[in-house]
Amino acid sequence: MSRYTAYIVAVVLTVLSAAAALLWGAGWLWAVLVFGALAVIGTVDLFQTRSTLRRNYPLLAHFRYGLESIGPEMRQYFIQSDTAEVPFSRLQRALVYQRAKSVNDTRPFGTLEDVYGTDYEWINHSMLPAPRSGDDFRVLVGEKREQPYSVSVFNISAMSFGSLSASAIRALNKGAKAGGFYHDTGEGSISPYHREHGGDLVWEIGSGYFGCRDEDGRFSPERFVANATDPQVKMIEIKLSQGAKPGHGGVLPAPKVSEEIALTRGVPAWVECVSPAQHGAFSTPIGLLEFVAELRRLSGGKPTGFKLAIGHPWEWFGIAKAMKETGIMPDFIVVDGAEGGTGASPAEFMNHVGLPMHEALMLVHNTLVGLELRDDIRIAAAGRITSAFDIARTLAMGADWCNSGRGFMFAVGCIQALSCHTGHCPTGVATQDPRRWKGLDVNDKAVRVQMFHRNTVHALAELLAAAGLTHPREIGPEHILRRLSAVEVRSLAKIYRFLEPGELLKGVSEHAVFKEYWADARSDSFVAPDHVRSMRESKSF
Repeated sequence: MSRYTAYIVAVVLTVLSAAAALLWGAGWLWAVLVFGALAVIGTVDLFQTRSTLRRNYPLLAHFRYGLESIGPEMRQYFIQSDTAEVPFSRLQRALVYQRAKSVNDTRPFGTLEDVYGTDYEWINHSMLPAPRSGDDFRVLVGEKREQPYSVSVFNISAMSFGSLSASAIRALNKGAKAGGFYHDTGEGSISPYHREHGGDLVWEIGSGYFGCRDEDGRFSPERFVANATDPQVKMIEIKLSQGAKPGHGGVLPAPKVSEEIALTRGVPAWVECVSPAQHGAFSTPIGLLEFVAELRRLSGGKPTGFKLAIGHPWEWFGIAKAMKETGIMPDFIVVDGAEGGTGASPAEFMNHVGLPMHEALMLVHNTLVGLELRDDIRIAAAGRITSAFDIARTLAMGADWCNSGRGFMFAVGCIQALSCHTGHCPTGVATQDPRRWKGLDVNDKAVRVQMFHRNTVHALAELLAAAGLTHPREIGPEHILRRLSAVEVRSLAKIYRFLEPGELLKGVSEHAVFKEYWADARSDSFVAPDHVRSMRESKSF
């Protein structure tokens, strides 16, 4: 009977409070309403058939659901340690908040990191620290094009209007304008909120061709030109895949396709909006590069490249071979790691699909070095980057600059409530509910975006100076060390296998992944090599 105790007590108290109201007046009506409501809920629980738990534990089951619903908050605020990364630790978030607010980010009493723990990393300092050369580190992209662009070493990663609110987009772009760095639009295209403050944009074009599609969803050169030639757009980025859900398309349900989103994307309002899993404008590596060249021409010579999360290595190798064979090269490549993701994605894709950023970056960098193309193509990287050390390590592994999505979300007020997919973001960052996003003060948060960027790049300058370096381009894998065990430490230069310039032109590299897949990769097709296809058809391997 203990399972029904709460329900029985609610019914009894309802009857008793009703009797008291009749005997002693209306002052007891509040009790009738409270206990009566509980009795009604318990009765519904008892007779409904959808939930066995509620039927077996009327009323009591709701306490369990309530506690379960606040479990993430309880763990985040009261249980997790300061260094537990799920997905960002309290220390990581605090550092962003402090730098965004320009408050003291120094720490007392020594590090909280386990310096003898596996995977602990650090940068070696020099006995001859270099003088700081300034904080405005930049990389020139597309120097041979008609409209080259000077990129900051730290920028806002791709996050679409629709994923983020109007106020969040405004704040990010205004902060980027003030700080002199770029704001990637995400595949949702260029909204009025991206244009409002005039910050530099990198226009990301995904498989839905939002902002440059015809009525049937195919790429429209005319509509592309209308957006691409806007002076605010500095570079064009084709999205092949993203870290959060590589190889997966997307569907925006009809009720979420508002008039604003429809106008931005070039789709009908209140009609289901589909982003296919693959592009329709090309289907081969050579086709991709021809598309890059076409967009570069149509945009008036703006730097054009692509973003990808690495999956099957032979597909990336096919793209690289196509570059060498055709002479058509992207001006830049953005490597998106599997640890990335600012919105929502299926659990299996978020947790178990795609290469993490470190390995993906190394593969792309090594391939271009092995083909003697690295000096002609810039590489950016994104994947859980929030601090100056994150940037330094990523540059040491081969990147020219870094992008951050969630770091800048923290800067505009995100508290990692993990409710991005519900529309109930408590800070108005990742929601389309105007009752929530109108509470986000654009001017205040734009300053925080600017300050997060400025203070992080300033910290990077101090790290480099301590290592005896004057510019991020000087940092290499020999500067970053990683603990592999309690008694073994190696630099990244010794942990990772780096190809020699031109190594792939001289024959098959001894690097394992190149040895396995390079020779069979094709510039005219993304299909798997014969030996991979034969393995798929048999379990005898």
